[in-house]
Amino acid sequence: MKKVVKFGGSSLASAEQFKKAGEIIRAEESRRYVVPSAPGKRHGKDTKVTDMLYACYARAEAGEDFSKELAEIEARYNEIIKGLGLTLSLKDEFEVIRKNFTLKAGSDYAASRGEYLNGRIMAAYLEYEFIDAAEVIFFHEDGSFNAEKTDTVLSKRLAKVERAVVPGFYGAKKSGEVKTFSRGGSDITGSIVAKAAKADLYENWTDVSGFLVADPRIIDNPKAITTITYKELRELSYMGAGVLHEDAIFPVRKEGIPINIRNTNCPDDEGTMIVESTCRTPEYTITGIAGKKGFVAINIEKDMMNSEVGFGRKVLQAFEENDISFEHVPSGIDTMTVFVHQPEFEGKEQSVLGAIHRLAAPDSIDLEANLALIAVVGRGMKSNRGVAARIFAALAHSNINIKMIDQGSSELNIIIGVRNEDFELAIKAIYDIFVSVAL
Repeated sequence: MKKVVKFGGSSLASAEQFKKAGEIIRAEESRRYVVPSAPGKRHGKDTKVTDMLYACYARAEAGEDFSKELAEIEARYNEIIKGLGLTLSLKDEFEVIRKNFTLKAGSDYAASRGEYLNGRIMAAYLEYEFIDAAEVIFFHEDGSFNAEKTDTVLSKRLAKVERAVVPGFYGAKKSGEVKTFSRGGSDITGSIVAKAAKADLYENWTDVSGFLVADPRIIDNPKAITTITYKELRELSYMGAGVLHEDAIFPVRKEGIPINIRNTNCPDDEGTMIVESTCRTPEYTITGIAGKKGFVAINIEKDMMNSEVGFGRKVLQAFEENDISFEHVPSGIDTMTVFVHQPEFEGKEQSVLGAIHRLAAPDSIDLEANLALIAVVGRGMKSNRGVAARIFAALAHSNINIKMIDQGSSELNIIIGVRNEDFELAIKAIYDIFVSVAL
């Protein structure tokens, strides 16, 4: 058995949290490769080290004195080192950072130092080998991830190392310039390392005991999801469910490596197992509910549009010309609606509308703003009748008007559009009808 373990920022925010992570790693010989994030918040009013680094570098880039901010970051790390009883010194590392900040090495370099330094501490604490992610994770010069080169180089490196720490979140271009993934990218690094190491399991340790059926900020004590498929996770993550970066799925999915979401503070909890496929019957008809606010619907009408070849392409071309991606495109015989992110659309709305008129010559266009989209996801929906009817009934009972409903051909998800102000109430209604009633 070979495991790759990734620890999030909250799991490594202090020496106390570091010790919990160390106990987890040492509890099983199979936990051979560790991917740490930068220290997160120690309490509600605290600041993540990554945000401290961004702020510090902003001063450096503006030509201002940043010594005070850098000293505060160094103190955060020294506090962890002291709490762990290590003799490690990061003085030389911070001197290098100071010089590179002065030379304006870039915000990606600045942000990456959070994981880099935490990786140094983790390697010293565990007595594992440290592998700088910039030496084994690569990006093309255009900033896109170079998966092929990364897998080749990283696989060879890990094959020679029994136990190692590889910092998350960053890598490097061919030129040596440090490049980061998007925020939360340590999840992606963990998945990349799991693939290269040919791991049997990728454990992602965070501050929650796996995925929950719904957002705990909306539903009190929502039920946990014991098993979820990659496809279900992809749908929920895209629609705003947190815990795991949505792009972390792809490297391990191709290799059939399951992901186990675990809680550093409750290590005995089984968490959520993310798998390619499963014959296990889901506990509820739905697996999860997630959603986002802030959409606008562009309603386009034209008589006989269904018989006009290329009409849909012409409409979507108007969005492409304005560099706007769409979310959903439900349609009827004479109507077509395009849902897009409202903040992205607002500054370009007249340009888009003009392009639609020019390209597709519709009879009329109507806009409806301040909408939310909710995804109801679950492999159990395919084998259960009346899922959509139950959703309609639950929302009608709560006096919520449905603006849109769209179901994928896989019958894995149903997307519902409601007004922003009905968002939380709609999620509660759907949760109650599928989960609370089933208890």
